Amino acid sequence: MNFALFFTIFISGLTLAVDAFAVSVTDGMVYNNLNKRRAVFIPLVFGLFQAAMPIIGFYVSLGLSQIKIIEQADHWLALIFLAFIGGKMIADGIKELKEPAGRVVYGKFSCSEVLLQGVATSIDALAVGFTLNVMLEGVQPVQLWAWVSVSLIGVTTFIISLCGLLIGIRVGDLFKKKAGAAEIVGGVVLILIGIKIVVGSYVQLPF
Repeated sequence: MNFALFFTIFISGLTLAVDAFAVSVTDGMVYNNLNKRRAVFIPLVFGLFQAAMPIIGFYVSLGLSQIKIIEQADHWLALIFLAFIGGKMIADGIKELKEPAGRVVYGKFSCSEVLLQGVATSIDALAVGFTLNVMLEGVQPVQLWAWVSVSLIGVTTFIISLCGLLIGIRVGDLFKKKAGAAEIVGGVVLILIGIKIVVGSYVQLPF
């Protein structure tokens, strides 16, 4: 694999990781019961999904001609998932602000919620898998390099998400006395990320 191709795939991974980074910051800010295992689990999930989606798209593209159907729907699915999670966080935050202190468990880590976030932030990576055949044209063996490519994307996402989580934890310390407000902010951020994914699929955005 030449340097130009390697660099192109790295930049693709960096771009795909932007949403995962933003969600990781939010998770670090709102989850108040994180330990080392959970702190590794979150970026690991994001990295695995960001690697899995392109390789699925790659193999599907080998025998599927109706790929535009998936390309048109993926961003809307991401918006639905993120809006669901964000809406729940906003509702919990409002409840926290209304209830006396200690009545509501705020920011409790949820494995299923993180998995749903992983799916939502990686759906757009499915379309990247459809382009791997073109990107790797002339490179042999193509399937081996497809796996190398998605591994690079996954590792890049893991590192960036871990950094985002650590930033979120630091920011979250500032909100400990305003737990409900922090969760509302986090929910709004997730919904805005979903909207950004949809808008970005139709309009070229600078971010």
